[in-house]
Amino acid sequence: MKKFYISLLFLFILWGCSDNKLNIELFASGAKISGVNGIHFGPDGYLYATSVIGSDISVVDTKTKTIVQRYGPEQGVFGPDDVAFNDEGEFYWTTILTGEVAGFNTKGEKVIAANLGPGVNPITFSDDGRLFVAQCFYDDGLFEVDPLGIEEPRSIKEGLGPYCGLNGMDWGPDGRLYGPRWFKNEVVSLDVDTGEMRVEAKGLNVPAAVKFDSNGILHILDTADGKVLKVVDGKLVTIANLLTGLDNFAFNDKDEIFVSSYADGSILKVNGDKIEEILPGGISHPGGLAVYKDNLVVADIQSVRSFNINNRNQDWVLRNIFRSSPLGANTSAAILDDHILLTSWVDNTVKILNPESGKIIKSFEGLNIPVSAAKFNDSYVVALHGNSSISILKDDGSLDILSDEFDSPTHVIPYKDGLLVSDRNRGEIIEVSSSGDTDTLISGLDSPEGIALIDDTLFVYEGDTGEIKSIINNKMSVIAKLSAGSPAASPMQPPSMVFNGLVAHEGYLYATDEMKRSIYKILP
Repeated sequence: MKKFYISLLFLFILWGCSDNKLNIELFASGAKISGVNGIHFGPDGYLYATSVIGSDISVVDTKTKTIVQRYGPEQGVFGPDDVAFNDEGEFYWTTILTGEVAGFNTKGEKVIAANLGPGVNPITFSDDGRLFVAQCFYDDGLFEVDPLGIEEPRSIKEGLGPYCGLNGMDWGPDGRLYGPRWFKNEVVSLDVDTGEMRVEAKGLNVPAAVKFDSNGILHILDTADGKVLKVVDGKLVTIANLLTGLDNFAFNDKDEIFVSSYADGSILKVNGDKIEEILPGGISHPGGLAVYKDNLVVADIQSVRSFNINNRNQDWVLRNIFRSSPLGANTSAAILDDHILLTSWVDNTVKILNPESGKIIKSFEGLNIPVSAAKFNDSYVVALHGNSSISILKDDGSLDILSDEFDSPTHVIPYKDGLLVSDRNRGEIIEVSSSGDTDTLISGLDSPEGIALIDDTLFVYEGDTGEIKSIINNKMSVIAKLSAGSPAASPMQPPSMVFNGLVAHEGYLYATDEMKRSIYKILP
């Protein structure tokens, strides 16, 4: 009888192990947050960390190094870039991609204070409860906003750019509002009632945020240099050397400094010469994949990472300095002979990366929301969300529409003498000939994004279901299921948002899981 129960238990275990668990394994994992942007300590002592791409606010216990709560789309939080608290314990955030300024009142109800258009970035409350918001990367104004959303926003100063007003802001002991000018390499302060401005620090590389400690000393985060500095007698003094790709920082009640990274998704604690990891960094928002020699390259938006396929170690990482470094914020990747073709709808660019040197050797600017790109004959081809086309991109940067018979062209790959394209909104895989003729090969899919081929079998990654399907001889099977991807913040972004990447290599598939910040290896 005992053997019978053991055998029965074994059968139940086998029955409960789906094919998904038998043919899929974790290849690489990374951060716990999909890129950390603004951070602020709440009255509860927890550190509140925003994530634009993760579309949530994580509540972090810095003592236990754990995330104790998350506020996301289910609570009405979408793409938050920065967060601030008032004296009543209410917290507000900015949504950079849509322009919404919102918060939760003391009853836990969401309040929309304003919508200033894309670009709302830093946010802060004054001691008397006034709310201030600035724009960065998509506009360059500074505003006072009614927290209740009744009064119209008041413009304090416009034209603080180029391209960025202020980033991470704080109040000085003199009652002035301080903030860095990302593209001007300086920190300024303003009288928020008159708009009068003066320069407080110069000679920085790319200043990302400012904060004052309890003694009223101005501290500055320089993201391009990877440094935390303080101003002493008008001079800049380095107090911590970190990595590049940093976003913001915050003081706790002991004047200990906590620093966030949008490139790595990490939170670090700086205490004198000691650097302590509060939340680990690594893969933060994995998108498209490409195989270069024995390496798997992932477009991680604010970084490009390369993992050795044989030992799974990260061989190299290139971190982006947003809108300041040649690398850019890339969402898709493809092989291009001995180079990597990088695509960014964030920057509207397609770039060619030399993976040996880490240098961008060519950049195509001003594209119409490109989602993916591939080599095509002697040129390149790019899926453009802006005009729903597959277009030929020439070396001189000019574009010729090959076909615009799409709703949302997402992943484009070479196929026979032409191309294969996933159309996310239509749920179709479409063949495009070299002359631009189209033929729907597969229909009835749910949000297809990444596509790959192994011999005669087509593999499709569905963004909204997380399912990876194989299709051969008109037979469709689910071979693996990962996390569903995040939705686009608004119609201004491609529906794929963070591209669900899929690539084939030596009989295996590799797929990115955006929500788990991981890459999986799949045996079809």
